[in-house]
Amino acid sequence: MSDHRIAPAAGPGEAGHVRGFWQGLGLPGLVDVHTHFMPERVLRKVWAYFDALGPLTGGVEWPITYRQEEDERAALLRDFGVRAFTAMLYPHKPGMARWLNDWAVDFARRTPDCLHTSTLFPEPGVETYVREAVEAGARVFKAHVQVGAYDPADELLDGAWGLLADAGVPVVIHCGSGPAPGKHTGPEPIARVLARHPRLRLVVAHMGMPEYEDFLDLAERYEEVRLDTTMAFTDFSERLAPFPRRALPRLAGLGDRVLLGTDFPNIPYPYLHQLHALERLRLGEAWLRGVCHDNAARLFALPGA
Repeated sequence: MSDHRIAPAAGPGEAGHVRGFWQGLGLPGLVDVHTHFMPERVLRKVWAYFDALGPLTGGVEWPITYRQEEDERAALLRDFGVRAFTAMLYPHKPGMARWLNDWAVDFARRTPDCLHTSTLFPEPGVETYVREAVEAGARVFKAHVQVGAYDPADELLDGAWGLLADAGVPVVIHCGSGPAPGKHTGPEPIARVLARHPRLRLVVAHMGMPEYEDFLDLAERYEEVRLDTTMAFTDFSERLAPFPRRALPRLAGLGDRVLLGTDFPNIPYPYLHQLHALERLRLGEAWLRGVCHDNAARLFALPGA
Protein backbone atom coordinates (compact mmCIF):
# COMPACT_ATOMS: atom_id res chain seq x y z
CA MET A 1 0.00 0.00 0.00
CA SER A 2 1.47 3.38 -0.95
CA ASP A 3 2.30 5.92 1.73
CA HIS A 4 -0.59 8.26 0.91
CA ARG A 5 -3.04 5.51 1.79
CA ILE A 6 -1.66 4.91 5.29
CA ALA A 7 -3.85 6.35 8.04
CA PRO A 8 -2.28 8.90 10.38
CA ALA A 9 -1.14 7.40 13.64
CA ALA A 10 -3.57 7.98 16.48
CA GLY A 11 -0.64 8.64 18.81
CA PRO A 12 0.62 6.99 21.99
CA GLY A 13 -1.19 9.44 24.24
CA GLU A 14 -4.62 8.99 22.69
CA ALA A 15 -5.93 6.65 25.41
CA GLY A 16 -5.24 9.26 28.05
CA HIS A 17 -7.10 11.91 26.07
CA VAL A 18 -10.09 9.59 25.53
CA ARG A 19 -10.20 8.81 29.24
CA GLY A 20 -9.96 12.49 30.05
CA PHE A 21 -12.98 13.13 27.82
CA TRP A 22 -15.35 10.78 29.65
CA GLN A 23 -13.91 11.47 33.08
CA GLY A 24 -14.59 15.16 32.48
CA LEU A 25 -18.25 14.27 31.97
CA GLY A 26 -18.35 12.30 35.22
CA LEU A 27 -18.92 8.99 33.43
CA PRO A 28 -17.64 5.54 34.42
CA GLY A 29 -16.46 4.96 30.84
CA LEU A 30 -17.86 4.72 27.33
CA VAL A 31 -20.26 2.28 25.68
CA ASP A 32 -19.61 1.88 21.96
CA VAL A 33 -22.40 0.06 20.12
CA HIS A 34 -20.68 -0.04 16.73
CA THR A 35 -17.25 -1.68 16.75
CA HIS A 36 -16.14 -4.44 14.40
CA PHE A 37 -14.71 -7.78 15.41
CA MET A 38 -15.09 -10.74 13.09
CA PRO A 39 -13.10 -13.77 11.94
CA GLU A 40 -9.65 -12.52 11.00
CA ARG A 41 -9.78 -13.71 7.39
CA VAL A 42 -13.09 -11.90 6.94
CA LEU A 43 -11.78 -8.70 8.51
CA ARG A 44 -8.69 -8.80 6.29
CA LYS A 45 -10.97 -9.00 3.26
CA VAL A 46 -12.94 -6.02 4.56
CA TRP A 47 -9.72 -4.05 4.94
CA ALA A 48 -8.61 -5.06 1.46
CA TYR A 49 -11.94 -3.79 0.13
CA PHE A 50 -11.37 -0.40 1.76
CA ASP A 51 -7.79 -0.33 0.47
CA ALA A 52 -9.00 -1.00 -3.06
CA LEU A 53 -11.60 1.78 -2.93
CA GLY A 54 -14.45 -0.63 -3.61
CA PRO A 55 -17.73 0.74 -4.98
CA LEU A 56 -19.48 0.61 -1.58
CA THR A 57 -16.97 3.13 -0.19
CA GLY A 58 -18.09 5.65 -2.77
CA GLY A 59 -14.59 5.75 -4.24
CA VAL A 60 -13.32 7.69 -1.23
CA GLU A 61 -9.86 6.99 0.18
CA TRP A 62 -10.42 5.23 3.48
CA PRO A 63 -7.21 4.32 5.34
CA ILE A 64 -7.72 2.05 8.36
CA THR A 65 -6.36 3.71 11.50
CA TYR A 66 -6.32 0.68 13.82
CA ARG A 67 -4.89 -2.16 11.77
CA GLN A 68 -3.68 -4.18 14.79
CA GLU A 69 -4.24 -7.80 15.71
CA GLU A 70 -7.53 -8.73 17.39
CA ASP A 71 -6.23 -8.87 20.97
CA GLU A 72 -4.41 -5.56 20.55
CA ARG A 73 -7.57 -3.89 19.26
CA ALA A 74 -9.63 -5.16 22.19
CA ALA A 75 -6.94 -4.04 24.61
CA LEU A 76 -6.92 -0.59 23.05
CA LEU A 77 -10.67 -0.21 23.55
CA ARG A 78 -10.15 -1.13 27.20
CA ASP A 79 -7.34 1.44 27.44
CA PHE A 80 -9.78 3.99 26.07
CA GLY A 81 -12.17 3.09 28.90
CA VAL A 82 -14.82 1.49 26.68
CA ARG A 83 -16.63 -0.70 29.21
CA ALA A 84 -18.83 -2.44 26.64
CA PHE A 85 -18.51 -2.78 22.88
CA THR A 86 -19.86 -4.94 20.05
CA ALA A 87 -18.64 -7.32 17.36
CA MET A 88 -20.50 -5.95 14.36
CA LEU A 89 -20.26 -8.74 11.79
CA TYR A 90 -22.38 -9.27 8.70
CA PRO A 91 -22.81 -11.69 5.78
CA HIS A 92 -22.79 -10.68 2.14
CA LYS A 93 -24.30 -13.92 0.84
CA PRO A 94 -26.57 -16.80 1.92
CA GLY A 95 -25.12 -19.50 4.14
CA MET A 96 -22.68 -17.19 5.90
CA ALA A 97 -24.68 -15.82 8.84
CA ARG A 98 -24.88 -19.02 10.90
CA TRP A 99 -21.10 -19.52 10.58
CA LEU A 100 -20.47 -15.94 11.71
CA ASN A 101 -22.85 -16.43 14.63
CA ASP A 102 -20.98 -19.55 15.71
CA TRP A 103 -17.72 -17.56 15.69
CA ALA A 104 -19.40 -14.79 17.69
CA VAL A 105 -20.41 -17.18 20.47
CA ASP A 106 -16.76 -18.06 21.04
CA PHE A 107 -15.61 -14.44 20.76
CA ALA A 108 -18.16 -13.31 23.34
CA ARG A 109 -17.11 -16.16 25.64
CA ARG A 110 -13.46 -15.06 25.58
CA THR A 111 -14.23 -11.33 25.50
CA PRO A 112 -16.59 -10.63 28.41
CA ASP A 113 -16.76 -6.87 27.77
CA CYS A 114 -18.08 -7.50 24.26
CA LEU A 115 -21.86 -7.53 23.96
CA HIS A 116 -22.55 -10.89 22.29
CA THR A 117 -23.36 -9.94 18.70
CA SER A 118 -25.11 -11.97 15.99
CA THR A 119 -26.29 -11.34 12.46
CA LEU A 120 -28.83 -12.50 9.87
CA PHE A 121 -29.57 -12.70 6.15
CA PRO A 122 -32.81 -13.26 4.17
CA GLU A 123 -32.60 -17.00 3.52
CA PRO A 124 -34.49 -20.17 4.42
CA GLY A 125 -33.87 -21.06 8.05
CA VAL A 126 -33.09 -17.52 9.19
CA GLU A 127 -35.74 -17.54 11.92
CA THR A 128 -34.33 -20.79 13.28
CA TYR A 129 -30.75 -19.59 13.61
CA VAL A 130 -31.84 -16.20 14.94
CA ARG A 131 -33.79 -18.02 17.68
CA GLU A 132 -30.74 -20.18 18.39
CA ALA A 133 -28.56 -17.08 18.68
CA VAL A 134 -30.98 -15.39 21.07
CA GLU A 135 -31.15 -18.54 23.18
CA ALA A 136 -27.33 -18.64 23.18
CA GLY A 137 -27.28 -15.17 24.73
CA ALA A 138 -27.00 -12.76 21.82
CA ARG A 139 -27.56 -9.23 23.11
CA VAL A 140 -27.44 -7.33 19.82
CA PHE A 141 -27.75 -8.12 16.11
CA LYS A 142 -26.13 -6.47 13.13
CA ALA A 143 -27.84 -6.08 9.75
CA HIS A 144 -26.15 -4.49 6.75
CA VAL A 145 -28.59 -3.71 3.96
CA GLN A 146 -25.94 -2.06 1.79
CA VAL A 147 -23.35 -4.86 1.87
CA GLY A 148 -25.94 -7.64 1.87
CA ALA A 149 -27.84 -5.98 -0.99
CA TYR A 150 -31.19 -7.20 0.34
CA ASP A 151 -34.56 -5.70 1.11
CA PRO A 152 -35.00 -5.62 4.91
CA ALA A 153 -38.74 -6.01 4.30
CA ASP A 154 -38.17 -9.33 2.50
CA GLU A 155 -40.78 -11.82 3.71
CA LEU A 156 -38.00 -14.27 4.54
CA LEU A 157 -36.96 -11.94 7.38
CA ASP A 158 -40.42 -11.25 8.74
CA GLY A 159 -40.38 -14.02 11.33
CA ALA A 160 -36.88 -13.10 12.48
CA TRP A 161 -37.84 -9.43 12.96
CA GLY A 162 -40.88 -10.52 14.94
CA LEU A 163 -38.78 -12.81 17.12
CA LEU A 164 -36.26 -10.04 17.83
CA ALA A 165 -39.04 -7.57 18.59
CA ASP A 166 -40.61 -9.98 21.06
CA ALA A 167 -37.24 -10.71 22.67
CA GLY A 168 -36.35 -7.01 22.91
CA VAL A 169 -32.94 -7.61 21.32
CA PRO A 170 -31.63 -4.46 19.59
CA VAL A 171 -30.58 -4.56 15.93
CA VAL A 172 -27.91 -2.17 14.68
CA ILE A 173 -28.76 -1.75 11.02
CA HIS A 174 -26.92 0.01 8.24
CA CYS A 175 -29.85 1.05 6.08
CA GLY A 176 -28.94 4.60 5.06
CA SER A 177 -27.54 5.27 1.60
CA GLY A 178 -24.05 6.34 2.71
CA PRO A 179 -21.32 6.15 1.68
CA ALA A 180 -22.85 4.81 -1.55
CA PRO A 181 -26.53 4.02 -2.21
CA GLY A 182 -27.77 0.48 -2.73
CA LYS A 183 -30.94 -0.89 -4.27
CA HIS A 184 -32.61 -1.26 -0.85
CA THR A 185 -31.00 1.52 1.19
CA GLY A 186 -32.85 4.60 2.37
CA PRO A 187 -35.78 5.07 4.74
CA GLU A 188 -38.59 3.45 2.76
CA PRO A 189 -37.63 -0.26 3.01
CA ILE A 190 -36.96 -0.14 6.75
CA ALA A 191 -40.12 1.91 7.28
CA ARG A 192 -42.06 -1.07 5.87
CA VAL A 193 -40.38 -3.30 8.46
CA LEU A 194 -41.31 -0.93 11.29
CA ALA A 195 -44.90 -0.73 10.08
CA ARG A 196 -45.12 -4.51 10.62
CA HIS A 197 -42.97 -4.59 13.78
CA PRO A 198 -43.31 -1.24 15.58
CA ARG A 199 -41.71 -2.60 18.78
CA LEU A 200 -38.52 -3.67 17.01
CA ARG A 201 -35.53 -2.08 18.72
CA LEU A 202 -33.71 -0.74 15.67
CA VAL A 203 -30.50 1.26 16.06
CA VAL A 204 -29.95 3.07 12.76
CA ALA A 205 -26.22 3.12 12.06
CA HIS A 206 -24.44 6.31 11.00
CA MET A 207 -27.48 8.40 11.97
CA GLY A 208 -28.97 7.17 8.69
CA MET A 209 -26.39 9.10 6.67
CA PRO A 210 -27.07 10.87 4.34
CA GLU A 211 -30.87 10.68 4.85
CA TYR A 212 -30.50 12.06 8.38
CA GLU A 213 -33.84 13.86 8.60
CA ASP A 214 -35.82 10.93 7.18
CA PHE A 215 -34.42 8.68 9.90
CA LEU A 216 -35.08 11.32 12.54
CA ASP A 217 -38.68 11.12 11.32
CA LEU A 218 -38.72 7.38 11.97
CA ALA A 219 -37.18 7.80 15.42
CA GLU A 220 -39.82 10.38 16.30
CA ARG A 221 -42.56 8.08 15.05
CA TYR A 222 -41.37 4.83 16.70
CA GLU A 223 -40.26 4.99 20.31
CA GLU A 224 -37.97 1.95 20.00
CA VAL A 225 -35.98 3.39 17.09
CA ARG A 226 -32.57 4.73 18.03
CA LEU A 227 -29.66 6.23 16.11
CA ASP A 228 -25.95 5.61 16.47
CA THR A 229 -23.36 8.29 15.86
CA THR A 230 -20.95 6.16 13.83
CA MET A 231 -18.78 8.50 11.73
CA ALA A 232 -21.46 11.21 11.80
CA PHE A 233 -20.36 14.78 12.48
CA THR A 234 -16.66 13.96 11.88
CA ASP A 235 -14.61 16.06 9.46
CA PHE A 236 -14.47 13.05 7.12
CA SER A 237 -18.24 12.65 6.91
CA GLU A 238 -19.09 16.34 7.01
CA ARG A 239 -17.18 16.75 3.74
CA LEU A 240 -19.24 14.00 2.12
CA ALA A 241 -22.67 14.23 3.78
CA PRO A 242 -22.98 17.13 6.23
CA PHE A 243 -25.56 16.84 8.97
CA PRO A 244 -28.12 19.65 8.47
CA ARG A 245 -27.73 22.26 11.20
CA ARG A 246 -31.49 22.87 11.14
CA ALA A 247 -31.96 19.34 12.50
CA LEU A 248 -29.83 19.83 15.62
CA PRO A 249 -32.84 20.71 17.84
CA ARG A 250 -34.47 17.43 16.78
CA LEU A 251 -31.26 15.59 17.61
CA ALA A 252 -31.22 17.24 21.01
CA GLY A 253 -34.84 16.24 21.57
CA LEU A 254 -33.98 12.60 20.88
CA GLY A 255 -31.05 12.70 23.29
CA ASP A 256 -32.15 9.59 25.17
CA ARG A 257 -32.15 7.53 21.94
CA VAL A 258 -28.81 8.49 20.42
CA LEU A 259 -25.98 6.04 21.10
CA LEU A 260 -22.23 6.29 20.64
CA GLY A 261 -20.92 4.30 17.70
CA THR A 262 -17.53 4.70 16.05
CA ASP A 263 -16.82 1.95 13.45
CA PHE A 264 -13.57 1.13 15.26
CA PRO A 265 -11.17 -0.12 13.92
CA ASN A 266 -12.29 0.70 10.36
CA ILE A 267 -12.06 4.47 10.66
CA PRO A 268 -9.82 6.89 8.71
CA TYR A 269 -9.04 9.10 11.74
CA PRO A 270 -8.31 8.66 15.47
CA TYR A 271 -11.05 7.39 17.80
CA LEU A 272 -10.83 10.60 19.80
CA HIS A 273 -12.03 12.63 16.82
CA GLN A 274 -15.50 11.02 17.00
CA LEU A 275 -15.83 12.20 20.61
CA HIS A 276 -14.68 15.71 19.79
CA ALA A 277 -17.10 15.79 16.84
CA LEU A 278 -19.97 15.11 19.24
CA GLU A 279 -18.72 17.66 21.74
CA ARG A 280 -18.54 20.44 19.19
CA LEU A 281 -22.25 20.06 18.41
CA ARG A 282 -22.70 21.99 21.68
CA LEU A 283 -25.81 20.10 22.72
CA GLY A 284 -24.73 20.09 26.36
CA GLU A 285 -23.02 17.79 28.83
CA ALA A 286 -26.23 15.97 29.76
CA TRP A 287 -26.75 15.07 26.09
CA LEU A 288 -23.14 13.92 25.79
CA ARG A 289 -23.38 11.78 28.92
CA GLY A 290 -26.46 10.06 27.55
CA VAL A 291 -24.96 9.47 24.12
CA CYS A 292 -21.53 8.32 25.27
CA HIS A 293 -22.69 6.00 28.03
CA ASP A 294 -26.04 6.24 29.78
CA ASN A 295 -28.43 5.53 26.90
CA ALA A 296 -26.66 2.33 25.85
CA ALA A 297 -26.07 1.30 29.47
CA ARG A 298 -29.84 1.39 29.98
CA LEU A 299 -30.60 -0.36 26.71
CA PHE A 300 -28.27 -3.24 27.53
CA ALA A 301 -28.94 -3.21 31.29
CA LEU A 302 -25.26 -2.81 32.14
CA PRO A 303 -24.27 -2.84 35.81
CA GLY A 304 -24.77 0.57 37.35
CA ALA A 305 -27.15 1.74 34.61
